[in-house]
Amino acid sequence: MKKPQRSELFGRLQESIPEPVTELKYRTRFQLLVAVILSAQATDVSVNRATRPLFRVAATPQAIHDLGVVGLKHYIRSIGLFNT
Repeated sequence: MKKPQRSELFGRLQESIPEPVTELKYRTRFQLLVAVILSAQATDVSVNRATRPLFRVAATPQAIHDLGVVGLKHYIRSIGLFNT
């Protein structure tokens, strides 16, 4: 798709959906990023179920890093992505 076509498409989307919403639950842009990454292979409902407790203990990049792989797996295992 060429740039003029992309611009027209995004213009139409912005007109038809001026305030887009998501079912993902988040408080920060970082949390939204994490939720979107997880939702690529899971439903928004299952992602929200996993991220609610995760974000209570690890709401920042450093906090998620500090959990380590094993700690993070504990929170996202219900999504089924933790070994990929």
